Amino acid sequence: MNTKKLLVLGMIVFASLSLAGKEEEQVLRLNIGDKKLKDKTMTITADRIFSARTGKPVSFSDMIKEMGKSRFVYLGETHNSLPIHDIQLKVIRALHAVDKDMSVGLEMFPVSSQEVLNKWSLAILSTEEFLRCSQWYVHWNLNFKFYEDIFFFTKDNRISLYALNAPRSLIHKIRMRGWTALSDEEKQQIPEPDLTHEEHRKLIWAIFESTPIPHQMKGKGLEMAFEGLYRAQSAWDEVMAANAVRIAEREDKRLVVLAGSGHVLYNLGINRRAFENTRLPFTTLVCVDIPREKKEVRISRSLADFIWGIPEEELPAYPSIGLRLKKIEGLENLVVERDPIDGAAKSSGFKKGDVILSVDGNTFTDNNSLGMYLSRFGWNEEVRFRLLRAAQVVDLPLILHPSQ
Repeated sequence: MNTKKLLVLGMIVFASLSLAGKEEEQVLRLNIGDKKLKDKTMTITADRIFSARTGKPVSFSDMIKEMGKSRFVYLGETHNSLPIHDIQLKVIRALHAVDKDMSVGLEMFPVSSQEVLNKWSLAILSTEEFLRCSQWYVHWNLNFKFYEDIFFFTKDNRISLYALNAPRSLIHKIRMRGWTALSDEEKQQIPEPDLTHEEHRKLIWAIFESTPIPHQMKGKGLEMAFEGLYRAQSAWDEVMAANAVRIAEREDKRLVVLAGSGHVLYNLGINRRAFENTRLPFTTLVCVDIPREKKEVRISRSLADFIWGIPEEELPAYPSIGLRLKKIEGLENLVVERDPIDGAAKSSGFKKGDVILSVDGNTFTDNNSLGMYLSRFGWNEEVRFRLLRAAQVVDLPLILHPSQ
């Protein structure tokens, strides 16, 4: 596998870290983070919440009381886990019930999307208008149904939503060439990320090592792949922390941050960077899958302030397509940017360079419209693509089976 493909695969893994499985469990038992807790472990089970401070189960109401003391609340997620998003909503609902003065920060949007988020919070946009105006399937490319209950609750209760992220193009530039490759104007959007924190590097390496990448590449190529990933991960953490701090400075209210678990584990990511700049109290919650063949998982007590054990899902609620598409100047049709390496399209026969002529007889000229259409389909349903490949028309069925 070449370096470019490794980098793409790596970014997918980091974006959707699932805390389950043998190698992933090693990530849960690292001796890093809180000095008072990092050499201690606890056993967690499904459908229970555990306090890192005591190492024992805690009630939901007691957890909410603790969170009520914090200016920042970080809710880590596996992006394609509906049970985790249900838990996020439950926490947001409970915090709102005791204190209406709160807002929600979102990893999935760059700050350029703030105006659209404002319109959603003010109930100006319908769901379809929001998906179109926000370019949801361009910025995030996960089925909106994973998040819709959270968005509806914030809309119904006029809870402000804030974009925390930077444009992916800038993160890509940092990954490939480093922060110094940014222009002066671009550097205004992303503070220079700290790449020297030893424990954070240890965490990201452990996550990286739990993926297929290190087993397929060795030597300088592997080192280069990791360093690129680490620059990108650190840039993400840095910019989201900086934007969270700006919100806190501008508004005297609690900010609940929704971000991938890899950005908040061991309180070393967004949470650490924001705290170093503000010294404002924070609380972190992450969910850990309990594999079906096991009744419990042993984890480090420094993993997060609260850990919620959840039963492992057999499949995500909604399928991932796995097609990466691009536009070419002078051509209205979408083009397959690379051979699929994940999702339902992985083994369906798509090839780099395929021109999409139609999908179920419909023509799409942008990623977002096609994403909105494909989000209608569930597992094992079929979508028919008509492609132009090497000057030949190819009819290709895409059956939404899980990728192997």
